[in-house]
Amino acid sequence: MLDNLYLGGRSLMKPIRMSRTQETHPDHFYFCDLERHNAEIAAFHLDRILDYRRNPPVVGRKFHISKDIKALGDTNLRKTVFKSPAGNLCYTGHCDYYCKTEFAVCGHPDETEGSMMAYLPSAGKYPTRTYKHPYRRSYSRLTLALWQLDVDYCEFQLRTLPHFRGHRRLLDIVDLSVFDYLTGNQDRHHVENFVRFGNKSSLIHLDQGRGFGRHSFHDISILAPLTQCCSIRKKTLFILLLLETGRFRLSDLMKESLQSDPLWPVLSEPHFAALDRRLNNIIEEVRRCLHGNGVHPVNITKVIIEDQFSAKLGNKLNNKYKYLLRRFLGDLGFGSGIDSFQTVGD
Repeated sequence: MLDNLYLGGRSLMKPIRMSRTQETHPDHFYFCDLERHNAEIAAFHLDRILDYRRNPPVVGRKFHISKDIKALGDTNLRKTVFKSPAGNLCYTGHCDYYCKTEFAVCGHPDETEGSMMAYLPSAGKYPTRTYKHPYRRSYSRLTLALWQLDVDYCEFQLRTLPHFRGHRRLLDIVDLSVFDYLTGNQDRHHVENFVRFGNKSSLIHLDQGRGFGRHSFHDISILAPLTQCCSIRKKTLFILLLLETGRFRLSDLMKESLQSDPLWPVLSEPHFAALDRRLNNIIEEVRRCLHGNGVHPVNITKVIIEDQFSAKLGNKLNNKYKYLLRRFLGDLGFGSGIDSFQTVGD
């Protein structure tokens, strides 16, 4: 639902459709699951903790269907408001898939909640370019995507595409896969970036509604850009290693950050533990990339890439924390040349 705010701003509201403790059914495909408002909120906070800063601001809000929907909504929206057999006030809205009576949003009896995401700047001033995610799933019950069938997809397919011949866009896709794996989001079909800034524009992380659906399942295929391409930003790896430590453990930082949201608790407790497990799995996949096939030595500058973002981070950090990356590589047997990372431009 689109909301017009004061001072000309706009936001996209996603209403609550299931409780925080309800997991996605194992027999449901990723493309038929209901979207979760709390996933949008939690993903925004995770984006900040990872220092991506690519997710538009999101905040949780409580509202009343009578005062905020029926009284302030447009004519078409107001017509969808009704009272359920239980006496609760509900509405369906207008959309392509889930705006039916059986998927109605109901209050208790009138109050409900949702996430509100700030709209991107005007397309007239800052147009965006949208294109298919190179690791997009098939969205079919019967077939798999090419990358799921070809283990060499990254080397002989992705790296040959114009947008992925350099490091920048490829590393952006790997960053996004790390983000999606942590949230458990399999529904990543398109990506966007601002046209105005050309190749200097990061990807925009939009639509996290199908994340945080199952804390008990960790789909490693979401990490395919990392596991197949075996490249990751030095900055990203450093932050992941930092979040593995006791002082900056990811689950603790997420709890601390989410406490500032009006809808706290945003996630159920098992999701926080799942974040730590998935973080460990990502770091283990980087270790496998650095091990290679166990026969030929691996060039660490081909796996851990230092670009302008990594360089800026390194200038801000003191040696107290830089040791994490040294220890990580040292444990894998890379005793020399640890600081000789490849620097790439945009």
